[in-house]
Amino acid sequence: MPDGTPSTRHQLQEGFLRNQHWFVFAAPVLFVAAVLTIAPTPADAGLDYWVEYWWLFPAFLAGATIVNTVGISGSAIFVPFLIFIFPLFAQPLEPETLVKIGLISEAFGLSSSSVAFVQYGLVDRKLALTLVAGGLPFVVGGALLSFVIPEVVFHALLGIALLAASYMLFKADLDHGGGSSDDSGATAATDGGTNVDLPNDHGKLGPAGVHTADDGSVTRVDREGDDYRYDRGGYLRRFGNYSIGGVFQGLAGFGIGELGIISMLKTKVPVRVAIGTNHIVVAVTAVIASLVHVFGGGLVGGHGMNLATTPWNMVVFTVPATVTGGQIAPYVSAALETETIKTFVGGLFAVISVALFLMAFGGF
Repeated sequence: MPDGTPSTRHQLQEGFLRNQHWFVFAAPVLFVAAVLTIAPTPADAGLDYWVEYWWLFPAFLAGATIVNTVGISGSAIFVPFLIFIFPLFAQPLEPETLVKIGLISEAFGLSSSSVAFVQYGLVDRKLALTLVAGGLPFVVGGALLSFVIPEVVFHALLGIALLAASYMLFKADLDHGGGSSDDSGATAATDGGTNVDLPNDHGKLGPAGVHTADDGSVTRVDREGDDYRYDRGGYLRRFGNYSIGGVFQGLAGFGIGELGIISMLKTKVPVRVAIGTNHIVVAVTAVIASLVHVFGGGLVGGHGMNLATTPWNMVVFTVPATVTGGQIAPYVSAALETETIKTFVGGLFAVISVALFLMAFGGF
């Protein structure tokens, strides 16, 4: 607008971002309310049924906080937890069931964290859209494949994915710094400022904005005033990583996040923008994979999975936990060295992958 007055759309956008916590936490409340009222549950389901798995809340809260801090898929921790730890306190789960629980929980957790990264101005929406469009067919294919492969192959593939994720985490530089100023030392203009060297958009919180030049170079400013300069080249290289990762995302509930963030870093996307954008990609693909895992078994002649087979008394605790972890993660990332968390998660993946190989080949 000529006078610089923000439009109604921009005012609504800024209002949503400023109050995103209320909207984010409303989602699991509505989800739990819907489960309690309309989900198909056992005929004798009473209070004991609904509180049986209360202890999953702290476990998934810790897992969601860790993975969202590093910027990887939640199921990379949730699925191994359900394979190895969950049976110590309850009954073992079928592979397709534990992947479904991991994906449903991850979809809510990453959606929560994604909104937080959007609030900070660290999501490249154009880049995210192309990555989702390229990876989605492979995610659907991997999810359908999960219905027909033997359990031993599932565990072996899961071990391979975790081992690869461990290696990539150790190799990746996931320092949450990465904000920079240009050579002149200019900083982002605050709302109403006169510095035109850096973008500042109405509807974003603080001095945030993004500008794409005619040559394709992008200048992005986050809400703290840090600026990031990059281009969106390297689509073919990213497509290779996201397609392979998409198959594992559908099959095991993770993979697209781990492979995807590596490909973005390798194509010179700044680390904080890569992490923020990757959250959107993983969140969308997790939602789609969850739907395929719930409804898709009949399409490939595999296991008949439907809403009635979902352990609702588990997800009523895992979903609120992952949403909360997604909101906590930005604060944890600011307080702790990401390198420390990365090393812990990478080592954990390596140990779990060895256990999965032993389980697949009869040694466990």
